[in-house]
Amino acid sequence: MKPSSIIFRQAGPIFRRPVGPGRLDSTAELDYLDPQRLRHAAAPSSQREVWTASVIMHVPQLTPNLKQEATRLGFNAVGICPAVTPAGIHRFRDWLAAGYAGQMHYLEDRAAAYEHPEHVLHGVRSLVMLRTDYWTGPAPASSPGTGRVSRYAGSGLDYHDVIHARLKQLAQFVRQEVPTALTRGVVDTAPLLEREFAQMAGLGWIGKNTLLLNRQSGSWFFLAALLTNLELDYDDAYETDHCGSCRACLDVCPTQAFPQPYLLDARRCLSYLTIELRDLPPTELRGAMGDWVFGCDLCQEVCPWSQRAPWSTDEAFRRREDLSPLALRPLFELDENAFRERFRRTPLWRAKRRGILRNAALALGNRPFPAAIPTLQRALQDAEPLVRGAAAWALGRFPQASARAAIEQHQAHETDEMVLSEMAAALAGSPS
Repeated sequence: MKPSSIIFRQAGPIFRRPVGPGRLDSTAELDYLDPQRLRHAAAPSSQREVWTASVIMHVPQLTPNLKQEATRLGFNAVGICPAVTPAGIHRFRDWLAAGYAGQMHYLEDRAAAYEHPEHVLHGVRSLVMLRTDYWTGPAPASSPGTGRVSRYAGSGLDYHDVIHARLKQLAQFVRQEVPTALTRGVVDTAPLLEREFAQMAGLGWIGKNTLLLNRQSGSWFFLAALLTNLELDYDDAYETDHCGSCRACLDVCPTQAFPQPYLLDARRCLSYLTIELRDLPPTELRGAMGDWVFGCDLCQEVCPWSQRAPWSTDEAFRRREDLSPLALRPLFELDENAFRERFRRTPLWRAKRRGILRNAALALGNRPFPAAIPTLQRALQDAEPLVRGAAAWALGRFPQASARAAIEQHQAHETDEMVLSEMAAALAGSPS
């Protein structure tokens, strides 16, 4: 999920560290910028203004042709809105000021850039907002020794790569129609309040769980944007909120991450805790994390609108059986190179080995079974203190004497203060 309607990606959190506003050094973005665009970016500001003004135009039939091409490329819905300061910018500022972003300091660092899409593309006039559905049916039930992975990550493909390839083709189409056009395609890596603009473009309303919803697909979709300096035909904004009196998404959250409807405290969200957080989660939240090891879908699963979503026929998002549910014990046998080999091009790579093994240890502690004890004992020898601390907490949840013995054995050789604290708490029987 995505905090405060504006922070996490539509499917579940942020996941590739964004580049700075207005920069041209992102390899994910550079392939959208033709030589004219690069010359334009390097020109003095006075020349850029003249150059940009000379290419702003309205091209008859471009908007319907653009929408038709987007559909052909695999986008499930298209809406277009003007490039303006988003109405929710004040909520974003308040959200940051309240500390709800936790360790996602890059949001605060670039806060000013969210005030206008101009910081993403100089001279921008229009945003083409695009929806890509990824619902592929109910997730299989997990069992002891396995962990749940958010559906958007279950295909094993990084959705950034899949959607960027389509955005690149759409940008090329625009420049074929208007050779002087400027374009930039983004998928939740730029300082852009995507859900605000998607609502302006008529793609849906922002729900109580802070995700964009629509009556056809619920919230099981990714959002992307193609920015251009062309003036296109704009769609009507989505004005109706269809959440009504429903509280299903708020009540199902195991960590009570919603202080109120339409507001998410990311510091308590399972997506943040399993992906963005670099430390051990607060002790009082660990038990509520259950067997989630990457992201969370709970507030989407219970939404009446999301339950109506059609199955995606997109092969790129077909669930991989070895990823969802994910076998946990074999993960502890992977060194850094082996982990990279298996997960480098999947969404799980964002949490890195240390984060995934931390999550796996916590999940094993939340569903104890004897065969997991040797695995967690091995984890007490891991090079990463984060993994050792999580393993100590998990072993403290087991009733077997061998679990306690494993902690005592390694406690004498442990030097990290955080890990020692977790071991002492586990032996004292205080972890919750």
